[in-house]
Amino acid sequence: MMSWGQFGLQDANSPIMEELIFLHDFINMILVFIISFVGYIMVSMVWNSYISMNLLESQMIECIWTIIPAVILIQIAMPSLLLLYMLDESIDSTLTLKVLGHQWYWSYEYTDFWSVLSTAQVEFDSYMVPTNELELNMFRLLEVDNRTVVPFNINIRMLITSADVLHAWTVPSLGVKADAVPGRLNQVKFIAQRPGIFFGQCSEICGANHSFMPIVMEVISPTSFLNWMVCMGE
Repeated sequence: MMSWGQFGLQDANSPIMEELIFLHDFINMILVFIISFVGYIMVSMVWNSYISMNLLESQMIECIWTIIPAVILIQIAMPSLLLLYMLDESIDSTLTLKVLGHQWYWSYEYTDFWSVLSTAQVEFDSYMVPTNELELNMFRLLEVDNRTVVPFNINIRMLITSADVLHAWTVPSLGVKADAVPGRLNQVKFIAQRPGIFFGQCSEICGANHSFMPIVMEVISPTSFLNWMVCMGE
């Protein structure tokens, strides 16, 4: 059964995603106005019994339908450019995670922490849970065996690359999407605003099991995150 929430964007959990939703709604308002106005003009022309000769050779009308679209495009371009600069803004990050894409799973490394029992970094692989192993409260094709755990209200940087082919690490509710390219290191930064479990998927066609490498991010409090990290390092 489909609900209304499935027709729009996911609820925002970061300032960037909030701005993306505002821009999306703003552009949709402009599109509704343009479609309504153009539709009205077309219907009026169809049902008219004659065409005004003044409309056929009018410099004024030419100027109007050139200037008005230009103004509308500027109104759309300004917030779009502002948002692009916000996405590329470089800020100091408190926590850094390394994401490595494989065919067909993700690997995560917490590069700021080290294991207590060894000199290795805290790292793990994240595979999709098969359908026959799903529990009652799990989502099919979205749940993983090891979730990515991060604290909220903390500046987080994700360093993303790939070990084989092109992948894309995407979490829609956070407004982040970056290609995982072999031999190249991309980064995204975000701040999760509230705790919860948020889902994403690989957004780059990467082979036969492209649709079977989901992303699950569990956002918790900083204190709970440190306790979880101590358990992972033991």
